[in-house]
Amino acid sequence: MAVLPLAAIAVTAAALALPAPAAAHPFGDPQTVSVARDDQRPEVVRVRWRVGGPDDLTLLGVSLGLLPSDRILLDGAVDYRATDPAVLASSEQFSAYLLKQITVADGERRCLGAVTEPPKALARAGVTVDYTCPGPVGTVTVVVRMLTDLNPAYRSMATGPDGQRAVYGPGEDSHDWTLAGVPAAGSSTSTSTSTSPGPGRSAVVQVAALVGGALLVAIGALLVSRRLRRRRAVA
Repeated sequence: MAVLPLAAIAVTAAALALPAPAAAHPFGDPQTVSVARDDQRPEVVRVRWRVGGPDDLTLLGVSLGLLPSDRILLDGAVDYRATDPAVLASSEQFSAYLLKQITVADGERRCLGAVTEPPKALARAGVTVDYTCPGPVGTVTVVVRMLTDLNPAYRSMATGPDGQRAVYGPGEDSHDWTLAGVPAAGSSTSTSTSTSPGPGRSAVVQVAALVGGALLVAIGALLVSRRLRRRRAVA
């Protein structure tokens, strides 16, 4: 009868000794995303992403095969090291992951993404991706799925021009952004404020000048005629 409790204890100890699955940390600071149009290149959309916590970069590095799996401890804790962001920043796998998880489309047209040189201080500075669209952009659709493949509880707080805001997460991974500085359809792109009169106004001014000149001549002739009459009357 005493064998059964001992066997149960042995099974429990063996279960506790098994490696625990990697645990993400989505309940800390959220990721941040900013969306804007490049002022010098109206066809380019700039998306800047920054991770919420540096240990999330370690978790991502393990998922991408860039860091050893033993960096995820048995209890699910992450063994973060200061060199981890640099490992990700210099890898093609990380750039490919960014371009897969963040996409931009101008209507039905996909925009081609290119990761700018990731900074070594990736955890603090983030990384920027330039998306080149077929033409100047107005409203674009930006999809963000960063880290939600590791844990669906991850969220990204996004900002755009003129105070636009959005929260990205599972089921809410797509948002339309209206970029500043794009003229409305059919409106004139000219910003000229010239006060030069048009042809119609110029003609009116010329006629008015002629009429005014003729009237002055007539008044002058009338005054001269009256003076001559007065002189004759006095004489």
